[in-house]
Amino acid sequence: MATRISASSYLNTAPLVWSFLYGQNHGKVEIVLDNAPARSVELLSERRVDAALVPVFAYQSLDDVYIVPDVCVGAHDRVRSVCLVTDGRELKDVTSVALDNSSRTSVALTKVIFREFLHLEPEWGAAEPNVNEMLSVSDCALLIGDPALRLVETELRVFDLAELWNGYTALGFVFATWMTRERNSPIDFAAARNEGLAHIDEIVANYLPELAMSRDEIRAYLTQNISYRVDDEMRQGMELFFKLAHKHKLFTTERKTMFAS
Repeated sequence: MATRISASSYLNTAPLVWSFLYGQNHGKVEIVLDNAPARSVELLSERRVDAALVPVFAYQSLDDVYIVPDVCVGAHDRVRSVCLVTDGRELKDVTSVALDNSSRTSVALTKVIFREFLHLEPEWGAAEPNVNEMLSVSDCALLIGDPALRLVETELRVFDLAELWNGYTALGFVFATWMTRERNSPIDFAAARNEGLAHIDEIVANYLPELAMSRDEIRAYLTQNISYRVDDEMRQGMELFFKLAHKHKLFTTERKTMFAS
Protein backbone atom coordinates (compact mmCIF):
# COMPACT_ATOMS: atom_id res chain seq x y z
CA MET A 1 0.00 0.00 0.00
CA ALA A 2 1.36 3.43 -0.96
CA THR A 3 2.31 5.91 1.73
CA ARG A 4 -0.50 8.46 2.18
CA ILE A 5 0.17 12.08 3.16
CA SER A 6 -1.96 15.16 3.56
CA ALA A 7 -1.38 18.91 3.38
CA SER A 8 -3.28 22.15 2.88
CA SER A 9 -3.21 23.81 -0.51
CA TYR A 10 -2.18 27.29 0.65
CA LEU A 11 0.53 29.13 -1.24
CA ASN A 12 2.91 28.82 1.71
CA THR A 13 2.80 25.01 1.63
CA ALA A 14 3.50 24.80 -2.11
CA PRO A 15 7.30 24.35 -1.88
CA LEU A 16 6.80 21.47 0.57
CA VAL A 17 4.36 19.55 -1.63
CA TRP A 18 5.72 20.39 -5.11
CA SER A 19 7.89 17.26 -5.23
CA PHE A 20 4.87 15.03 -4.56
CA LEU A 21 2.76 16.71 -7.23
CA TYR A 22 5.30 17.32 -10.00
CA GLY A 23 8.77 16.22 -8.94
CA GLN A 24 10.78 13.16 -7.99
CA ASN A 25 8.18 11.94 -5.49
CA HIS A 26 5.29 12.15 -7.94
CA GLY A 27 3.49 8.81 -8.02
CA LYS A 28 5.48 7.44 -5.08
CA VAL A 29 2.97 8.60 -2.46
CA GLU A 30 -0.75 9.32 -2.38
CA ILE A 31 -1.31 12.96 -1.40
CA VAL A 32 -4.55 14.52 -0.17
CA LEU A 33 -4.81 18.30 -0.52
CA ASP A 34 -7.39 20.48 1.23
CA ASN A 35 -7.78 24.21 1.82
CA ALA A 36 -8.07 23.86 5.60
CA PRO A 37 -5.07 22.70 7.68
CA ALA A 38 -7.55 21.38 10.22
CA ARG A 39 -8.56 18.72 7.69
CA SER A 40 -5.03 17.31 7.66
CA VAL A 41 -5.13 17.11 11.46
CA GLU A 42 -8.34 15.12 11.22
CA LEU A 43 -6.89 12.68 8.69
CA LEU A 44 -3.75 12.12 10.78
CA SER A 45 -5.78 11.75 13.97
CA GLU A 46 -8.00 9.12 12.34
CA ARG A 47 -4.91 7.30 10.98
CA ARG A 48 -6.15 7.74 7.43
CA VAL A 49 -2.76 9.13 6.39
CA ASP A 50 0.78 8.17 7.41
CA ALA A 51 2.05 11.73 7.62
CA ALA A 52 0.58 15.20 7.35
CA LEU A 53 1.62 18.82 7.20
CA VAL A 54 -0.36 20.18 10.13
CA PRO A 55 -0.53 23.21 12.43
CA VAL A 56 2.14 22.71 15.06
CA PHE A 57 -0.37 23.16 17.91
CA ALA A 58 -2.02 19.91 16.83
CA TYR A 59 0.98 18.02 18.22
CA GLN A 60 -0.44 18.47 21.71
CA SER A 61 -3.67 16.69 20.84
CA LEU A 62 -2.32 13.86 18.69
CA ASP A 63 -1.10 10.62 20.25
CA ASP A 64 1.89 8.69 18.91
CA VAL A 65 3.09 11.20 16.32
CA TYR A 66 6.57 12.57 15.71
CA ILE A 67 7.59 15.96 14.36
CA VAL A 68 9.83 15.96 11.30
CA PRO A 69 12.66 18.06 12.76
CA ASP A 70 14.07 20.22 9.99
CA VAL A 71 11.07 21.14 7.83
CA CYS A 72 8.36 23.68 8.61
CA VAL A 73 6.20 26.56 7.52
CA GLY A 74 7.43 29.32 9.78
CA ALA A 75 8.77 32.84 9.97
CA HIS A 76 11.63 34.59 11.70
CA ASP A 77 9.82 37.91 11.69
CA ARG A 78 7.04 39.14 9.36
CA VAL A 79 4.98 36.30 7.86
CA ARG A 80 2.29 38.34 6.01
CA SER A 81 -0.21 35.46 5.79
CA VAL A 82 -1.25 35.28 9.46
CA CYS A 83 -2.59 38.54 10.79
CA LEU A 84 -4.95 40.37 13.09
CA VAL A 85 -7.00 43.09 11.44
CA THR A 86 -8.85 46.00 13.06
CA ASP A 87 -10.76 49.03 11.80
CA GLY A 88 -7.82 51.15 12.93
CA ARG A 89 -7.83 50.61 16.67
CA GLU A 90 -4.85 49.39 18.69
CA LEU A 91 -4.87 45.81 19.95
CA LYS A 92 -4.97 47.09 23.55
CA ASP A 93 -8.40 48.55 22.75
CA VAL A 94 -9.84 45.30 21.35
CA THR A 95 -12.71 43.72 23.28
CA SER A 96 -13.77 41.02 20.78
CA VAL A 97 -11.96 38.86 18.20
CA ALA A 98 -13.45 36.91 15.29
CA LEU A 99 -11.28 33.84 14.73
CA ASP A 100 -10.68 32.07 11.44
CA ASN A 101 -10.70 28.55 12.88
CA SER A 102 -9.02 26.84 9.93
CA SER A 103 -5.73 26.70 11.88
CA ARG A 104 -5.63 25.92 15.59
CA THR A 105 -2.03 27.15 15.84
CA SER A 106 -2.92 30.68 14.75
CA VAL A 107 -5.95 30.73 17.06
CA ALA A 108 -3.79 29.57 19.97
CA LEU A 109 -1.06 32.09 19.14
CA THR A 110 -3.65 34.88 19.07
CA LYS A 111 -4.88 33.89 22.53
CA VAL A 112 -1.32 33.65 23.88
CA ILE A 113 -0.48 37.14 22.59
CA PHE A 114 -3.60 38.68 24.14
CA ARG A 115 -3.30 36.82 27.46
CA GLU A 116 0.46 36.72 28.02
CA PHE A 117 1.66 39.98 26.46
CA LEU A 118 -1.37 42.30 26.31
CA HIS A 119 -2.96 40.97 29.51
CA LEU A 120 -6.40 41.01 27.91
CA GLU A 121 -9.22 38.48 27.57
CA PRO A 122 -11.46 39.63 24.71
CA GLU A 123 -14.61 37.82 23.68
CA TRP A 124 -13.75 35.08 21.17
CA GLY A 125 -15.94 34.00 18.28
CA ALA A 126 -15.54 31.65 15.33
CA ALA A 127 -16.13 33.04 11.85
CA GLU A 128 -15.67 32.32 8.17
CA PRO A 129 -12.63 34.15 6.73
CA ASN A 130 -14.44 37.22 5.38
CA VAL A 131 -12.82 40.32 6.86
CA ASN A 132 -15.77 42.66 6.32
CA GLU A 133 -18.25 40.30 7.94
CA MET A 134 -15.82 39.54 10.78
CA LEU A 135 -15.29 43.22 11.57
CA SER A 136 -19.01 43.89 11.43
CA VAL A 137 -19.45 41.78 14.59
CA SER A 138 -16.03 42.05 16.28
CA ASP A 139 -13.33 44.65 16.96
CA CYS A 140 -10.63 42.43 15.49
CA ALA A 141 -10.35 39.58 12.98
CA LEU A 142 -7.81 36.77 12.67
CA LEU A 143 -7.10 35.80 9.07
CA ILE A 144 -4.68 33.15 7.86
CA GLY A 145 -3.32 31.79 4.61
CA ASP A 146 -4.36 33.08 1.20
CA PRO A 147 -7.33 35.14 2.55
CA ALA A 148 -4.81 37.14 4.58
CA LEU A 149 -2.60 37.66 1.54
CA ARG A 150 -5.61 38.95 -0.40
CA LEU A 151 -6.24 41.76 2.09
CA VAL A 152 -6.40 45.18 0.56
CA GLU A 153 -5.03 47.54 3.19
CA THR A 154 -7.23 50.63 2.97
CA GLU A 155 -8.36 52.03 6.29
CA LEU A 156 -7.86 48.63 7.93
CA ARG A 157 -4.99 48.13 10.34
CA VAL A 158 -3.05 44.91 9.96
CA PHE A 159 -0.93 43.33 12.72
CA ASP A 160 1.37 40.55 11.55
CA LEU A 161 1.17 37.72 14.10
CA ALA A 162 4.75 36.46 13.61
CA GLU A 163 6.03 40.03 13.87
CA LEU A 164 4.13 40.49 17.13
CA TRP A 165 5.55 37.22 18.50
CA ASN A 166 9.09 38.17 17.51
CA GLY A 167 8.68 41.61 19.08
CA TYR A 168 7.71 40.09 22.42
CA THR A 169 10.08 37.09 22.42
CA ALA A 170 12.90 37.81 19.92
CA LEU A 171 12.21 34.32 18.53
CA GLY A 172 10.88 32.90 15.28
CA PHE A 173 7.63 31.01 15.05
CA VAL A 174 6.78 27.60 13.58
CA PHE A 175 3.23 27.55 12.22
CA ALA A 176 3.14 24.06 10.72
CA THR A 177 5.33 20.96 10.45
CA TRP A 178 5.19 17.55 8.90
CA MET A 179 4.17 14.97 11.49
CA THR A 180 4.43 11.24 10.99
CA ARG A 181 3.14 8.12 12.68
CA GLU A 182 6.51 6.42 12.28
CA ARG A 183 9.59 7.21 14.40
CA ASN A 184 11.60 6.65 11.23
CA SER A 185 9.98 8.94 8.70
CA PRO A 186 8.91 7.01 5.57
CA ILE A 187 9.74 10.02 3.38
CA ASP A 188 12.72 12.37 3.12
CA PHE A 189 10.69 15.55 3.60
CA ALA A 190 13.83 17.73 3.70
CA ALA A 191 14.86 16.54 0.23
CA ALA A 192 11.30 17.13 -1.02
CA ARG A 193 11.44 20.66 0.41
CA ASN A 194 14.76 21.33 -1.31
CA GLU A 195 13.34 20.21 -4.63
CA GLY A 196 10.33 22.47 -4.19
CA LEU A 197 12.47 25.48 -3.31
CA ALA A 198 14.46 24.88 -6.49
CA HIS A 199 11.22 25.35 -8.48
CA ILE A 200 9.96 28.60 -6.95
CA ASP A 201 9.44 30.17 -10.37
CA GLU A 202 7.02 27.41 -11.40
CA ILE A 203 5.16 27.75 -8.09
CA VAL A 204 4.86 31.52 -8.52
CA ALA A 205 3.47 31.04 -12.02
CA ASN A 206 0.87 28.54 -10.73
CA TYR A 207 -0.47 30.94 -8.10
CA LEU A 208 -0.21 34.20 -10.02
CA PRO A 209 -3.79 34.02 -11.41
CA GLU A 210 -5.26 33.28 -7.95
CA LEU A 211 -3.82 36.10 -5.84
CA ALA A 212 -3.95 39.87 -6.04
CA MET A 213 -0.17 39.96 -5.88
CA SER A 214 2.57 40.56 -8.41
CA ARG A 215 5.08 37.92 -9.43
CA ASP A 216 7.78 39.66 -7.38
CA GLU A 217 5.50 39.88 -4.31
CA ILE A 218 4.69 36.17 -4.41
CA ARG A 219 8.34 35.28 -4.87
CA ALA A 220 9.40 37.55 -1.99
CA TYR A 221 6.74 36.00 0.25
CA LEU A 222 7.99 32.46 -0.45
CA THR A 223 11.71 33.27 -0.23
CA GLN A 224 11.90 36.05 2.36
CA ASN A 225 8.84 35.87 4.64
CA ILE A 226 8.38 32.12 4.97
CA SER A 227 11.08 29.95 6.49
CA TYR A 228 11.01 26.28 5.53
CA ARG A 229 13.85 25.23 7.85
CA VAL A 230 13.81 24.90 11.63
CA ASP A 231 16.92 26.47 13.17
CA ASP A 232 17.63 26.85 16.91
CA GLU A 233 15.73 30.13 17.16
CA MET A 234 12.66 28.60 15.54
CA ARG A 235 12.87 25.51 17.74
CA GLN A 236 13.13 27.66 20.87
CA GLY A 237 10.12 29.62 19.67
CA MET A 238 8.12 26.43 19.23
CA GLU A 239 8.99 25.17 22.71
CA LEU A 240 8.10 28.56 24.29
CA PHE A 241 4.80 28.59 22.43
CA PHE A 242 3.94 25.16 23.81
CA LYS A 243 4.81 26.29 27.36
CA LEU A 244 2.75 29.48 27.14
CA ALA A 245 -0.20 27.70 25.52
CA HIS A 246 -0.14 25.21 28.40
CA LYS A 247 0.18 28.03 30.94
CA HIS A 248 -2.94 29.65 29.53
CA LYS A 249 -4.85 26.35 29.53
CA LEU A 250 -5.13 25.96 25.76
CA PHE A 251 -4.41 22.27 26.31
CA THR A 252 -4.34 20.21 29.49
CA THR A 253 -1.11 18.19 29.41
CA GLU A 254 2.06 19.35 27.66
CA ARG A 255 3.59 16.54 25.61
CA LYS A 256 7.34 16.19 25.43
CA THR A 257 8.45 17.06 21.91
CA MET A 258 9.51 13.93 20.03
CA PHE A 259 11.19 14.13 16.65
CA ALA A 260 11.23 11.62 13.83
CA SER A 261 14.55 10.45 12.49
